[in-house]
Amino acid sequence: MSGEPPIVRHLEDVVPRLISPADTVRLATLVRPADGTGISVFYEVWDPGGSQPPNSHPDSTEIFVVLRGTGRAHSDGHAADLRAGDVLVLPPGSVHRIENTSSTERLYTVTILDNDPSAVPGGFAALVDRGTPVGWQDADKDVLAGGS
Repeated sequence: MSGEPPIVRHLEDVVPRLISPADTVRLATLVRPADGTGISVFYEVWDPGGSQPPNSHPDSTEIFVVLRGTGRAHSDGHAADLRAGDVLVLPPGSVHRIENTSSTERLYTVTILDNDPSAVPGGFAALVDRGTPVGWQDADKDVLAGGS
């Protein structure tokens, strides 16, 4: 028994960020390696028609749980359509990107990276945490808090 209290993060305490100023995907770190775990967990929110640039995590499996919206995942020459309730698992080292296929609705996921510290000092979470804070919109809060 460690005697450490559990970590609880409330939505109002989680800050969405843009890794680069022109990004169309906001990420909010929920769990990071600095919390004493080798995984990182994020909320990700894609603007309508938004996508991330091709990226890869050499030592990390990346898992996306789609909460709401529709998208298309591209990974190493393969493509798969995504919708709410789907789970996407990308193997370590895959070159991938996800695009929001809706022109009017946002795409929301919970994203998990295992073995995160090996890719970047402090993990991918450290890269996200250095991004530009942008804040939640009311519609985002409703979706992520289990509302409409």
